[in-house]
Amino acid sequence: MNDNFKEMDTKEIQLPETTFSRDIETKVFQSIVFKALNKIEGIHLVSKGLIDSLLGRDAQESFSAIHIEQDQKQHSVSVKLEVNIKFGIAIPEKSDEIQSKIIEDISKYTGLHVSSVHVIFKNLLAEMPKAEAEEDDEEEDELETVVSNEEEYEGF
Repeated sequence: MNDNFKEMDTKEIQLPETTFSRDIETKVFQSIVFKALNKIEGIHLVSKGLIDSLLGRDAQESFSAIHIEQDQKQHSVSVKLEVNIKFGIAIPEKSDEIQSKIIEDISKYTGLHVSSVHVIFKNLLAEMPKAEAEEDDEEEDELETVVSNEEEYEGF
């Protein structure tokens, strides 16, 4: 019986090559872009409206301003997003910053090539009056104090 295996062709015993594949959902790309944009000063994603903002649906609704197209054959991604920019910021420089950050993050986290990043500037955001800006800074300081106090008590 051992002689029968010697006459057998080894190609019959070899297993076929393993095929590896991965699918990344659009929401994953939208989350990566959203987090990248949160690190950039002077811009905000276009949101649906004031009611959504008041109800705390900003993050999910903002994803509607981020459009993703995947090309499975080319292993690439195309991104189109709509943002508002604060008045006084140079649009070409901010566009370069946005595009570079998105390309860097998507490539880093997914390993895919970013074929294009199309940034659409929808609106100019007016600057807040100084009194409102100072109130917002005071609220942020109070919040930071509360957070740091909570961190101190975590060890107990």
